[in-house]
Amino acid sequence: MKLKFFLFALLGVIATTQAQNTGTVSGKITEKSNNAPISYATVSIKDNGKVVTGVNTDDNGAFSIKNLALKSYTIEIQYIGFRKYVGSVILSDSKKSATLNVSLEEEATQLKGVNIVSDRSTIEQKIDRKVITVGKDLTTAGASASDIMNNIPSVNVDQDGKLSLRGNDNVRVLIDGRPSNIDPAQLLKQIPSTSIKKIELITNPSAKYNPEGMSGIINIVLHKNANTGFNGSYSGGITFGETAKYNQSLNLNYKTGKVNFFGNVGQNFGTYFNEGYIKRLDQDITQNLDIKNDNDSYLYKIGMDYLIDDHNTLSFYTNQNKSNGKGFVDTNIDYNNVADSDLLNVFQKSKYTGPDQVGTYNLAYKHIFKKEGHTLDVEGNYSDNKETQYASFDTQSTKLDNTKNNVIYDDYIRGTRKLSTLNVDYVNPLNEKTTLEAGAEARITKTDNDYTTGNPLAEIPVSNYTYDTDIYSAYVTFGQKFKKFSYQLGARFESYKVAANLNHGLEKFDDDYITLYPSAYFTYNLSEKNTFQFSYSRRVDRPSLEQTKPIREFSTPLVTSLGNPELRPQFTNSVEVNYTRTFEKGSLTTGVFYRSINDQISRILYPDDTDPSGNKQIMTFTNYDHNTSFGFEVSFNYKITKWWDISPSIDFSSINQQGVVFLYDPATKLSNPLERKVTVAAFNGRMNSNFKLNKRLSFLLFGFYRGAVDGLQNNSHEMYKMDIGSRYTLLDNKMNISLRFNDVFNTMKYAFDSMYPYPQRGQFTWESQTVYLGLTYNFGGAKIKNLERKQREDNTNKGGGGMF
Repeated sequence: MKLKFFLFALLGVIATTQAQNTGTVSGKITEKSNNAPISYATVSIKDNGKVVTGVNTDDNGAFSIKNLALKSYTIEIQYIGFRKYVGSVILSDSKKSATLNVSLEEEATQLKGVNIVSDRSTIEQKIDRKVITVGKDLTTAGASASDIMNNIPSVNVDQDGKLSLRGNDNVRVLIDGRPSNIDPAQLLKQIPSTSIKKIELITNPSAKYNPEGMSGIINIVLHKNANTGFNGSYSGGITFGETAKYNQSLNLNYKTGKVNFFGNVGQNFGTYFNEGYIKRLDQDITQNLDIKNDNDSYLYKIGMDYLIDDHNTLSFYTNQNKSNGKGFVDTNIDYNNVADSDLLNVFQKSKYTGPDQVGTYNLAYKHIFKKEGHTLDVEGNYSDNKETQYASFDTQSTKLDNTKNNVIYDDYIRGTRKLSTLNVDYVNPLNEKTTLEAGAEARITKTDNDYTTGNPLAEIPVSNYTYDTDIYSAYVTFGQKFKKFSYQLGARFESYKVAANLNHGLEKFDDDYITLYPSAYFTYNLSEKNTFQFSYSRRVDRPSLEQTKPIREFSTPLVTSLGNPELRPQFTNSVEVNYTRTFEKGSLTTGVFYRSINDQISRILYPDDTDPSGNKQIMTFTNYDHNTSFGFEVSFNYKITKWWDISPSIDFSSINQQGVVFLYDPATKLSNPLERKVTVAAFNGRMNSNFKLNKRLSFLLFGFYRGAVDGLQNNSHEMYKMDIGSRYTLLDNKMNISLRFNDVFNTMKYAFDSMYPYPQRGQFTWESQTVYLGLTYNFGGAKIKNLERKQREDNTNKGGGGMF
């Protein structure tokens, strides 16, 4: 009933009446060289430099634009590979229609290859997002999307591949505006860096977007191929560290008539090493860890777009991902003759294996109304995730008298997650100044997890955990544009229900509530080169399956990790003010933000009170109390000379946190809760400098610095590195060879110290010093002769093909 209510409300909005005008402009567009009609050229009507409306020419090169106010206009006609035409049209009571036949002259340089990528990346601040257009300098950073993320302002990637935005890891990752059921750390390793067109940082998302993600949304926009005929690209790379790692993908596209077929396959495999130690200072206990991960994953996608007619497109695709990764962790604990312990040493070998499989099936329909920008999208998505983890532990302890004890056991976790989504999005430009957007969505998630210990072949699991969510939502946004001022107001209504069940009713947790998520954006153009923006939104971070699952995720002799089923959602109110200044040779974007956070979800580490020695710890999640956060960021890109440009950026965030930590009492061997209030400040700086030797060869220099952070429980030390690289283009821009030396001075490491639950310090290092060699080759290419050219270049299009 809730979904029906939202759909009826949406249909009511769509039925809004529209103003009618009385003028008409029509004509035909042809090629000057042979008088052949140009299909799907873009015809735009402008008033004082702003687009009023526009259409695409039909198969015969003809166009007709109706319902225009009777006044003077500028008309622009564009088609890729041809010179742009600019003219004027006057409509009046005596002349309510105008006919314009134009012959376009071909450009001297024709389109070649599949993708056109600029040498350097650019940053643009839009009304609700910061857009980084990925140039050749960023694709040289490494084989995959994960490799280039640390080069993006305000984005950080830790040694495990986990993303954070503005110092917060509560971030949502989208691919072409769509969520993925694949873990983001794994997914980003599958996407070749050369497939990325733009990276959008939506730090204060509007009501149009799902409200998950406290720090915002990272939307990765991939290159789309709308060329006729057969086209494709190959991307491959080798990363040399302790051992070689390989990444490759093949992307194919065939377009004929009204049908576009697309498909790709990607592979990522190699062995990754990580090592470190944790030293307990009050009892001189040292825990050394040696971690090795064998990654072997595959992902392929097959799909098609069917252009029913000029106004209707039907699309389908399926994504299939399989990972056969293996993890090996050797833990060596030296007790250094601790006075109250009879242990000398504990050594554990553990092994974690998969596989994990994810299958996604997507069906989308897009309708384009006659009016420019008037669209309706309907999309259904089903995803099936089958996750298995077999873990074996072999623990050998040595006592002071040299007697040994050996314990061997196994863990087996089998989980399924089924996600079904249906959404409708509607956009209606009511007039040249006003736009209405509305939509509705239903998301149903069902999960089932079985945990067996001791004997992985046992028919009856030791524990069963289900975590199901039903989410129904509807949104509406309304925006208007004036000469120097524009605004957008929106609201999202959402019904959320969760049901968690441990061991078939032994423990249950239910929650059911309806929440309003408002948003507001205001933009003022002081001049063509100076823009101010203000925005507000309300967000939520709901506990995930991994955060709530009360089943052992991993274990060492001193640390056990599991979830907390009693976690509450955290809500965030966010305000931002941004300023953009455009120069002749670059641009400057800067902004400040403030957030108010209730019930923040965070990691916590406390002693295991069931352990009589007091040495074991539990790692889980908890809700902290009300916190506030503020910060600023500055990004600058400037072309100093024709051959040298720089892109420095800095960001700073400060979070006032209060919560409960645990302090170990050696006298009682118990942990006591302690309430703390701290201010957590984080600073990041980046510098990207590009040197272009000639049209084919360029070099880059990249520096990164992350300041020390004093947290509620742990204090992280500073991190920094420098990379150098080069790129060479050949075969008429169809092939590119990249070479990059990452972390030249081998300075990257993660180090920390803490007093809670007892004094300890530690450090972890990974293969940050590597050499990457990559190659990309684009083949095929033709003039774009389809309406899909515009649709598939639209970042909000839900129906096109692409990498993922």
